[in-house]
Amino acid sequence: MSRRLPLGEGETARTACARGLLRTGVVEETGEVLSATALAERMGWAADLVSGIAVGLLAAHWSAADVDALASGVDAEGRALPSNAWMALRRLGWTVTPPEGVRVNDRIVRMAQEQAGRLLRSAKWRADLTTGVVETWPAEPTKRTPGEWDAVREATPGGRHLPSGVIRARTRQIAAFQRGHGRLPADVFELEAAPHTARMLPLSACDGQQATLARADDPRRALLRLQLPTRPDPRSYRDWTWVACPITLPPTVPPGAVLHLPTLRFHRGRVHADVAYTHAVPAARRTGHTVALGVDWGLNTLLSAGAIRLHDTGTITALGCGAQFRAAGVLAKQHRLRRVDEFLHAKTDHYQRLIGDTDSHCLTGKRAVLAEEIRHVSDRRSNLNDALAWSAARWTVDQAIAAGASVIYVEDLRSMEARGMGRTLNTRLSQQVRGQIVERMRHLAAEAGIAVVTIPARGTSRHCPCCLVPLRHRKAPDRPTTPGWKWALCPNPECGWQGDRDTGAWQRIAARGLAHQTKTVVDRASGAMVIRSVVDKLEARAVVEPATTPTRRDRSKTGPTRRRTTRPAPRRRRAPSPTGPSGPAGKRPEGHAPPGRRRLPRAAHRHQGVTTISTPTTGRHRPRGAALGAGFHLHAHATPPWWAHPMPDDTSSWEHLANQRRCP
Repeated sequence: MSRRLPLGEGETARTACARGLLRTGVVEETGEVLSATALAERMGWAADLVSGIAVGLLAAHWSAADVDALASGVDAEGRALPSNAWMALRRLGWTVTPPEGVRVNDRIVRMAQEQAGRLLRSAKWRADLTTGVVETWPAEPTKRTPGEWDAVREATPGGRHLPSGVIRARTRQIAAFQRGHGRLPADVFELEAAPHTARMLPLSACDGQQATLARADDPRRALLRLQLPTRPDPRSYRDWTWVACPITLPPTVPPGAVLHLPTLRFHRGRVHADVAYTHAVPAARRTGHTVALGVDWGLNTLLSAGAIRLHDTGTITALGCGAQFRAAGVLAKQHRLRRVDEFLHAKTDHYQRLIGDTDSHCLTGKRAVLAEEIRHVSDRRSNLNDALAWSAARWTVDQAIAAGASVIYVEDLRSMEARGMGRTLNTRLSQQVRGQIVERMRHLAAEAGIAVVTIPARGTSRHCPCCLVPLRHRKAPDRPTTPGWKWALCPNPECGWQGDRDTGAWQRIAARGLAHQTKTVVDRASGAMVIRSVVDKLEARAVVEPATTPTRRDRSKTGPTRRRTTRPAPRRRRAPSPTGPSGPAGKRPEGHAPPGRRRLPRAAHRHQGVTTISTPTTGRHRPRGAALGAGFHLHAHATPPWWAHPMPDDTSSWEHLANQRRCP
């Protein structure tokens, strides 16, 4: 299979991932069919070999010097290191050998080096963050001054755009180490132990001698061939056999996409395959946008979005009144699960303090049960957050496609903290899955060639979208004097704009993005498009003007008011009704007398029996659709009386049989 993807004009290559499941396998040498359990067992033996080798490699190089050497990107001779982790480790001379008595090929060692190299590369960022926090350790760790915040952000790589929660979490971790040891840690390698390796097989580090992947005749199916051991500790190469495993590809994988070797994971006794594929998509532009979708974050209303248009004259108008993605029920459930998780953790910590160092304590079993329940609740929270993130991202991208927008502007809330709204509300705001939503939004928008750009969030809900004057926030539109945050009023008499706070926010976000689209840059680390700062000159142009001019006719008084009588006469026809055919199709007779019904309700046409409830004819209440014999309700019936269906005379039949028997 060719790994080169042909691209047309205005297209770019995009690599995505699809999940598959390995349900069976066939041993090519003997033709034996492996069940899902047997296949998972064999792959588990291979994953244990890879994980064991990677653990030894991590323990040998878990130090600041080795991590810095790997992160520098050059080897001892000054040559650039390869992008593949296993090749970079071999260039540095970090070799590893399998356990004694176990025979594996070089591809198994490659997978172990790839897994260890990725973990060592990811440790560089945590090491720099820990060093920056330790060097600027505040006098009071729980409360930094503005100067101390500036110092720690300057000492941390990318600290200006780093969420404050990340720095706070690292500060709490270092403070716990200080309480236990009486000093600050030297680096992250003293603060944290070597990470555990996942039980998986990254086949991307292999070649055709270990694994191959090809499409079958059906474009929705692929065939994975790989070598697996026949025992947990293979002694020779004869203990390795080729196994063919069919994979069903999801419909999201285009037929012309280039498939790459997957990563095999194990979950609850089943083998999952993360199949990477590359396909062509429309290229997203950084500039040149005329229609944009602005997205604002909320609490119960998770997302508020709407589209605006930039005209050739430079004016900006809104396209419609926008839409909202409400997830109050899901967020409430998430909040309940968080409280249950906190309660279980507090109870587990209490049991641990009571148990101490005793191995045979009576509370050990209860603590194990609580630990399993904590894992279960954590899985529920993760699944709920994942489903909410995909749903919100899909809704946002669909809104952009429907409006014809080529860019989505989202607030960058990483540097903002939830404050001043109470402990409970601040916690709920801080634990929303905004980062996951934006990540999945970029993933889905890339399929349609739509750019996702983050912009500074400062002042988007504070100023009027039409005149940029600071707004007055009230509780509701019918309570203009009660302070609140939901409804916004513009105090400018020449503007007079008022509306929902979130509606004004998404207009401000989209207008700011279109006005600053020339300042859009691509972040080198993540590859995301961002607008880092707001320019006053460009911000003055980010004004949303009315979409159309007022077309309402002038109702100013031009003459005297017509005199109206206090007792108006009923409206009557000025001429008699024309003569029409007789019957139900005739015209209404002249006069104000109401005509009778042309047809009875549908219930009156049924076969009415003696059990039908009669329609009330007295009193002022007469339900619509009721008619004589139709009943108060169209389907209401009473119990049949005894005389409606007389009982059959069974004795007559008996006498007839007796007479027949007497006859000769």
